[in-house]
Amino acid sequence: MNRFYALIVLIISISFTSCQFSENIYINDDGSGKMEFSFDGSQLMQMGGDKMSETQEEAIDSTFSFKELFDAKRDSISQLSEEEQLKLKNLEPFSMHMVMNPKTSEMKFDMFTDFKEVSELQDMFKAMNSFGDMEKDKKGNTQANDPTNPFSALGKNGNTELAYEYNGTTFKRVAKIVDKEAYKKVTDSLGEMAVMFGSSLYKLNYHFPKPIKSVSNEKAMFSADRKSFTVEFGFMEYISNPEALNLEVVLED
Repeated sequence: MNRFYALIVLIISISFTSCQFSENIYINDDGSGKMEFSFDGSQLMQMGGDKMSETQEEAIDSTFSFKELFDAKRDSISQLSEEEQLKLKNLEPFSMHMVMNPKTSEMKFDMFTDFKEVSELQDMFKAMNSFGDMEKDKKGNTQANDPTNPFSALGKNGNTELAYEYNGTTFKRVAKIVDKEAYKKVTDSLGEMAVMFGSSLYKLNYHFPKPIKSVSNEKAMFSADRKSFTVEFGFMEYISNPEALNLEVVLED
């Protein structure tokens, strides 16, 4: 379990540098649904294969819950502050399906959770960053923001907030930069990382129980039945300005 846990920490700490990231939401008639974050890290595996192989030499195809993972690390987690423990607890509803094969350079995984109503959805990046920090804390090397991780700016130290709203006819995704000065310092420090991920994409894939009347983002591409849409946005554009992906979706009556 310790070796598997180390692998998860490694994946989370570097997964944000993957070239493709998809945020998928599926909403049912009663307002319940599923949220899923999909990563394709195959390119990353090719770039850092040696490091990944040192951690996991055999191919794996596994599904697990974060609650199970945290239960196995209760001693380590108990040493964190109450605030950090609370942040990690926010990850407990999530499960992960991971496929990883060092020989074929394949690394794909999905984080997903079910919800009873959209308001339950949280800012995942806060919890993900806190989880990565847990391993840093044990080494005495915690950093306020990791300049090698573009996503470290999101949800870190209260710099940003992300919320979702849905009342049956209107859906909203609202990101907010809370401390613009601090956030600018983080994004300015990315340096070469901004160039490296300049061609990467951040995708929103949202699915609704009835046809969509309008989407505030003009880049939205609709499905044939207009019950779903996709928005593709530049990865570093999103990092630099997370509010750019704020949107409002109005459904037909």
